[in-house]
Amino acid sequence: MSFETLFELFTYPFVYRALVVGVLVSICAASLGVILVLKRYSLIGHGLADVGFAALAIAVVLGWSPMAISMPIVILASFLIMGISQNKKVNGDIAIGMIATGALSVGVIVTALGSGFNVDVYNYMFGSILAMNDGDVILSLVLSVVVISLFIIFYKPLFMITYDEEYGKALGIPVIQYQFLLSFLTGLTVVIGMRMMGTLLISSLIIFPAIIAKKLVKSFRMLIVVSGILSVFAFVIGMIFSFILDLPTGACIVFVNIILLILSTVFKKLIKE
Repeated sequence: MSFETLFELFTYPFVYRALVVGVLVSICAASLGVILVLKRYSLIGHGLADVGFAALAIAVVLGWSPMAISMPIVILASFLIMGISQNKKVNGDIAIGMIATGALSVGVIVTALGSGFNVDVYNYMFGSILAMNDGDVILSLVLSVVVISLFIIFYKPLFMITYDEEYGKALGIPVIQYQFLLSFLTGLTVVIGMRMMGTLLISSLIIFPAIIAKKLVKSFRMLIVVSGILSVFAFVIGMIFSFILDLPTGACIVFVNIILLILSTVFKKLIKE
């Protein structure tokens, strides 16, 4: 594919819409990813993605709207994970593991009882950014704006519960409520990103940019900014490569993130030396 053809491709409305949604999802995932990585909740994205797979499998088999069914189920699962994690006797990773594997098994069983892995299920598992219809785009845009707006509004308390929950409690911050807000925003982001990245890869948008940013900057504010920039960069480059090489977009985005992680690791070691 020539650069002229590639440039022309980005002038098509459906590609432009996919690009806008992808950038917003990347910003949402990267911003939340910083908090989740710092609080060691990074696997919650993977767990909720498995729940999303089970929800969309049920929706496809029953002929319902996958996004409409996935949203409440994934958000409820995020609350359940956070609720279990509040119990100091139960490790957060254990809660995520139990719910994720349970949901995945339900999704596989429902799919097997239905028509098997048809095109719709496949697209939601591995992502199909160009298969989004107008309804998916509008819903994704609205939810992205909600996530970004709430993150900005509650930035200070979210920062506080990330670094020092006990100090936050001493200041009168309702820590538990903000933890559930974090789980709610993560659930929304997973639902938004499932169509673009697929349930198997959406957690990469949450984990990789934050980890890479941690190698480059230290302050919380800069972590958010750099993570967002890296996430958008990886998305755009991955999307371009997917068009050029005719490969799945989600996998290309993850591959670009891996390259960035390797480069940042090498850069950090060179700086230390």
